[in-house]
Amino acid sequence: MTLFNLKHKTALVTGGTHGLGMAMAEGLAQAGAKLVITSTTPSKLEEALAHYKSKGFEAAGYIFDVTDEKIAAEKVAEIETNEGQIDILVNNAGIIKRVPAEDMEISEFRRVLDVDLTGAFIMSQLVGRSMIKNGGGKIINICSMMSELGRNTVSAYAAAKGGLKMLTRNLATEWAKHNIQVNGIGPGYFATSQTAPIRVDGHPFNDFIVGRTPAGRWGNPEDLQGTAVFLASEASNFVNGQIIYVDGGILATIGKPSNEN
Repeated sequence: MTLFNLKHKTALVTGGTHGLGMAMAEGLAQAGAKLVITSTTPSKLEEALAHYKSKGFEAAGYIFDVTDEKIAAEKVAEIETNEGQIDILVNNAGIIKRVPAEDMEISEFRRVLDVDLTGAFIMSQLVGRSMIKNGGGKIINICSMMSELGRNTVSAYAAAKGGLKMLTRNLATEWAKHNIQVNGIGPGYFATSQTAPIRVDGHPFNDFIVGRTPAGRWGNPEDLQGTAVFLASEASNFVNGQIIYVDGGILATIGKPSNEN
């Protein structure tokens, strides 16, 4: 369908070398987009590009840290020169530090906010300036259920993702007049290599997530692809400042009593 067609579009996905970022990038590529992937690790970038190209996707990669505004500006300019106009920006780069609040080093707290929130602003500002000149574009911020909920040991991450939700709404407010749609995706709990050790029957956290999720399962990375394509395509031209939670229904329910089937 034309509404969801991303042919002749270029999508810049920060941190799109693995996991959920890679899954969303693949969804965009399947819809026809040319991929531009960033990373801070050359070996991971090379592996990711080989993976994308093995699937027949057009993809290019660039090494830089999204928190370094000077280098990021140089790289975005280089991308625009080499790859053409950036039509879609996915702010996916992020980190998490699982440390009790009373024990977290302030430097660690600041680093999480720098990567997960300030980095998204830097990239949005750089690409947004070009989108304004070009007459429009799509920005997708990868938020989290921690944009809405608290959880033990992730104070910095929750603060950053809560901030990213509000940054999404504010940029949408400022840039809607330029035909720029700024929205977010909030993934729930997904089956990835990192969660594999706790996704076994009988593991307390696995049982908690499966029992807490109305869908009764962990998400598959591919479950994010449709939402990413929707927010990157003309189908979402009048959708702005929204966070779409792809969580199997967790945020919709208070949960069920332990004695309920």
